[in-house]
Amino acid sequence: MTRAVRIHEFGGPEVLRLVDVAVGAPSAGEVRVVHEAVGLNMVDTYYRSGLYPLALPSGLGGEASGVIAAVGAGVTGFEVGDRVAYASPAPLDAYSQARLIDAKWLVKIPPALAAKTAAAMMLKGLTCWFLLKRSYAVRSGDWLLLHAAAGGVGLIAAQWAKRLGCRVIGIVSTEEKRRLALAHGCEEVLIAGTDVVTRVRELTGGIGVAAVYDSVGRDTFFQSLDCLRPHGMMVSFGNASGVVAPFAPAELQKRGSLYLTRPTLFDFIRTRGDLEAGASELIELVVSGRIRIEIHAEYALADAATAHADIEQRKTTGSTVLIP
Repeated sequence: MTRAVRIHEFGGPEVLRLVDVAVGAPSAGEVRVVHEAVGLNMVDTYYRSGLYPLALPSGLGGEASGVIAAVGAGVTGFEVGDRVAYASPAPLDAYSQARLIDAKWLVKIPPALAAKTAAAMMLKGLTCWFLLKRSYAVRSGDWLLLHAAAGGVGLIAAQWAKRLGCRVIGIVSTEEKRRLALAHGCEEVLIAGTDVVTRVRELTGGIGVAAVYDSVGRDTFFQSLDCLRPHGMMVSFGNASGVVAPFAPAELQKRGSLYLTRPTLFDFIRTRGDLEAGASELIELVVSGRIRIEIHAEYALADAATAHADIEQRKTTGSTVLIP
């Protein structure tokens, strides 16, 4: 038996339960991974609350690192003892000591990459990869606006964008988070609730930013649109404040013929080639020290409910991991 977090109903952090589960032998195409560390992400709270559809009962979590303990028939490129990490869609089961997973989501990690770092960076780092390289392919000199700039995605995205020659304006909720974002690639950082649109226009010479990366959702959507330059790209990729309400497409036209996308990571790593391209670039940047993965909080797997409460109450910065 192994220990794993399960939910049997939707709700607040209190619905998380640590239970004993059986992990059998891997089927064809699968491996059994013993986890060393598990990444915590805001999207996990969306599944737990029922905002994102999920068949119950269910596990949670789509990001972790560990060691392969068994390999199913037909799996090539992996063997028992390999150190691996992953970001994967359903079935969600990263909140566990061990699990079965389709080998197509795994990537090998080098000895120089610590297990906690790998677990903290796969989903968040690959998200930054597709945001900056695929959803809107940034160009050197671009001004970008990044919400939640002191969060796990935010700290990675700001560093990566700066390396690509971009000028990043971050938005955070506190002065402490402002200092953190400035130390990780943001050129300017604004406090949420201030006149963001006016300041963005001032900073960009009245033009606006090339792209907005907005993980907040309902509360910031139109503010984000107002910060864009003509033909700018609105990348809406989260719902921290709630789901964006339906709106008229004419809102994009009257602000300068804007573009809007609502992407998800797994549409950008559908093929093995795409996954390996993104993961290899991410791992190289982290191992070389050009991007720092900041783990600012660790919780035992048994304390997953506390971790969820803290991330929802904006108490965390950087990346957070669970230790099985």
